[in-house]
Amino acid sequence: MSPAVFSHGDLRLYLLSLLAEAPQHGYGIIQSLTDRTGGTYTPSAGTIYPRLAKLEEEGLVSKTVDGRTTIYSITEAGRAELASREGDLAGIEAGLTDSVRLIASEVRQSVKDAMKSLRADLAAAEKDERSAAKNRPRTATDDSRLVSREEMHRADAVINAFRARVRTDLRTHIAKGGTLSPSIVTELEEALDTAARGVTVALSGSGS
Repeated sequence: MSPAVFSHGDLRLYLLSLLAEAPQHGYGIIQSLTDRTGGTYTPSAGTIYPRLAKLEEEGLVSKTVDGRTTIYSITEAGRAELASREGDLAGIEAGLTDSVRLIASEVRQSVKDAMKSLRADLAAAEKDERSAAKNRPRTATDDSRLVSREEMHRADAVINAFRARVRTDLRTHIAKGGTLSPSIVTELEEALDTAARGVTVALSGSGS
């Protein structure tokens, strides 16, 4: 999704909808737009701040300064503007949802393509190994190294597929308006740490 997804006036309306949920500073608004478009649209400060200034000039947004941070809030006039354009906002949301679904599909396809590429690389490596083996005596060490290389390819594929799947699930969830609580991220972090420790222990037990 390019910035053109927001046609004339759409971004202005969407900014109001974000501020209707909660007051935010400029960076928070940019991050919200990034999250809700599945990471496909990250507006620059030069795009967001002039629009916020225009909304403030129109009386639809107000701002308060807290130290170095400027917090923007929707006004009653802004809420009235938002209410009068519910149909337009629904159309914008539908467009964003369709875009996120498309991106998720593309990610899944890229993972499949990556898996195919890894399998092709593995097959080529095995072929090269077999050709080399014909010209020299095969040893137990050779067999062990071949198996290790094969399993390393498989481990890479598993890790990449996991990363792509989790990122897609998280971005899709947020883009649909869901929330991502700190406890979920902490649980993910702990699970990954446990898995990593398990791999370390298993490698130590298997010897060098």
